[in-house]
Amino acid sequence: MTTTVLSTVFVLGVLIFVHELGHFLVAKWAGIKVERFSLGFPPKLIGKTVGETEYCISWVPLGGYVKMAGENPEDGEPTGDPREFMAKPVGTRALVILAGPVMNYVAAIVLFAGVFMIWGRPLVDPNNVVVGPVLADSPAVKAGIETGDIIVAVDHKRVSSFEEMAHAIHARPGETIEVVWRRGEDLYSAFIRTAVDTVKTTAGTDSIVGRIGVGMGYGSERLNPLAALISAGGQTIEISGAMFTFLGGLVSGQVSIKMVSGPVGIAKIAGDVAREGLNMLLGFMAVLSVNLAILNVLPIPILDGGHLVFLIAEKLRGRPLTLKQRSIAQQVGLALLLLLIVTVTYHDVLRLFGG
Repeated sequence: MTTTVLSTVFVLGVLIFVHELGHFLVAKWAGIKVERFSLGFPPKLIGKTVGETEYCISWVPLGGYVKMAGENPEDGEPTGDPREFMAKPVGTRALVILAGPVMNYVAAIVLFAGVFMIWGRPLVDPNNVVVGPVLADSPAVKAGIETGDIIVAVDHKRVSSFEEMAHAIHARPGETIEVVWRRGEDLYSAFIRTAVDTVKTTAGTDSIVGRIGVGMGYGSERLNPLAALISAGGQTIEISGAMFTFLGGLVSGQVSIKMVSGPVGIAKIAGDVAREGLNMLLGFMAVLSVNLAILNVLPIPILDGGHLVFLIAEKLRGRPLTLKQRSIAQQVGLALLLLLIVTVTYHDVLRLFGG
């Protein structure tokens, strides 16, 4: 429990800080007055004012914010102060808004690159099914399969990738299958009765699959700084593509909202990967940082993407939205965001307790 709490605070705290730091630095560069830099949402826990900015930590740890003069509808009509957010050109304001998601992308690349340089980039054998971790008391352990073995065939069908092997085993829940594996120069075989497991499909329905309790085995290759940065950039692009595909599935209805993890789900994953090592935790942070960057640019009022929509509308209209229009839009956006958080948290809890 302690590991889960500490790893969650660390992961979210760093990523939120990085995101808000992007807004803060570009706002300062643009000459905008920053009134508050907060990790977490009100009520305030602790704070200290340095110069014109109050730096604080607040009680609700689901985000953070940078409060700029004249940014929010509740600030009222512009006062004419050239340092107010609304006094700056549309392009400058867009840069301030985009700086947060961009910093999350930068953080992801830096984290991935650090992992690749210190611990190495994972390498999967493209021609062999190498066994990684083997679960205790699993069918594989009872059959004598060990980490480092190479699975050759399942039910007389040769397998050459972990996905191919997993597909063959998943299709036989609770049934006896023959597995052939190689250890060094020796060949072994055993009849194994698969365990029965229930997993969620992307549509949110339950699917019964077979398992023998083995994970994928892989090696690693340490990279020099340049190669690590290039590989980290490619990894970030790949994750972004997967995220956009996932969001497209949500919009089209092909992917269920039940597959979205909220704060509880993130906390559980953070705790699990932290127990596997610092490299796994940093890799998870990088993946989460990319996801946060993309989610923040969705066109939902109160998120960065919603503010960008306001700016696009202002550019097309030749004037900003009225205070009332902006206020209503942000209230609707807040309601939608809270509804989403409650929904995904509900499904997180169900998954946590096996529902």
